[in-house]
Amino acid sequence: MTYQKTIRQRTGGRGTYDITDEIQKSVRDSGVQTGLCHLFLQHTSASLIICENADPSVRGDLERFLARLIPDGDPLYHHTSEGADDMPAHVRSILTTVETTLPVSQGRCALGTWQGVYLYEHRSRPHERRLIVTVRD
Repeated sequence: MTYQKTIRQRTGGRGTYDITDEIQKSVRDSGVQTGLCHLFLQHTSASLIICENADPSVRGDLERFLARLIPDGDPLYHHTSEGADDMPAHVRSILTTVETTLPVSQGRCALGTWQGVYLYEHRSRPHERRLIVTVRD
């Protein structure tokens, strides 16, 4: 059996957005007890991460690290048609990835105790992002 759903997530600009509950709901709705949940984000300037879910400072530290590693407005970049954060958002997306697969066990994603799934918006301004969730037994 295969189940597929598109989740739309509004963002308020750069940052991480916890989508764990929405993904777990999709898995429950699928009826699959044991299988795989594949997540694919249909964008090139946002990404998916599995990260610490108890202490938000972990995600803040990640953002500060990426800001130092991939600064907005770096003169290295030629692709700036949508602003100083345009090319850095693409680089961040490539380094953090737009897809992941999670095991499904007992009707839910088998995440560890301290793991959450986050949509990571890399652009400064708000966007609506689309995530395809596919669950298979």
